[in-house]
Amino acid sequence: MPRISVQAPRSVVMIRPHHFTPNEATAADNAFQTCPATGARETLAEAAYREATGVAAALEHAGITVQLFEDESGATPDSVFPNNWFSTHTGGHIAIYPMYSTSRRGERRNDIIDTLKQFYRVQDIIDYSGLEQDGVYLEGTGAMVLDHIERVAYAARSNRSNEVALERFCTHFNFEPVVFDAVDAQGRAIYHTNVLMCIGTEFCLIGLDTIRDAARRTEIATRLADTGRAVIDLSHEQIGDFAGNAMELHGRNGRILALSSRAARALRPDQIATLERSVSILPLDVPTIEMAGGSVRCMLAGIHLSPRG
Repeated sequence: MPRISVQAPRSVVMIRPHHFTPNEATAADNAFQTCPATGARETLAEAAYREATGVAAALEHAGITVQLFEDESGATPDSVFPNNWFSTHTGGHIAIYPMYSTSRRGERRNDIIDTLKQFYRVQDIIDYSGLEQDGVYLEGTGAMVLDHIERVAYAARSNRSNEVALERFCTHFNFEPVVFDAVDAQGRAIYHTNVLMCIGTEFCLIGLDTIRDAARRTEIATRLADTGRAVIDLSHEQIGDFAGNAMELHGRNGRILALSSRAARALRPDQIATLERSVSILPLDVPTIEMAGGSVRCMLAGIHLSPRG
């Protein structure tokens, strides 16, 4: 069995939505969103509920512990993406983040933090949410892709990723910030770093062509390769199919790569062969949830805390 890796948590938090709908308030800067047809909202909510249930069941079957919470409020359309408002870290640390859209700030829930305290060893909680009052935002492990092994935080500039907040996070949690500009095929800024980049223990999926500055692109590719990881370059089309929005986890039989079925179909055979040297690929059906502009990685908040008992 592959060794335990700090990059691949064994447990995750998921939110199962009861009133899912793509969030109109976030569509302006999230080009990955799809507008639903008029009158389709109830059908979408039912489908998203089934998809989240299926993802949790598939992960549990693979040996991942899923802390599954319900969202019955109807006031938080993006609640299915909890990794944007909190993250957990080895040593018993939790960070809570400032959110760009006011419609998302209600996603922060004390009961989830209390449950983490109950089942895992939590030493401290650093709450950055007050920065919202100053117009400073950092949407968690959507805005950042963390290399827990090398202690590097990669972040694409956007409305949801402020360099002041990033610097503060990196100082508190002992990461080095690496900031860059990234755009999609139409030249629009990519709203979250985790749609173009996934760092695993022995590989990295990254859309290098999204980084327009050639020198910066080469620098980041070289830096990732120097860690010994296989760097798998994703095309703009693959990024659009959420191939970068994946997460490495450690299951019952070793490390797995959780990603959507759409993302898995977008990967080339040679890319899949490279990944399968270190992970088993677990495709998950989330077409309705992907209409909100995020995919499987966005649905999973990794738990990097030590369990009690």
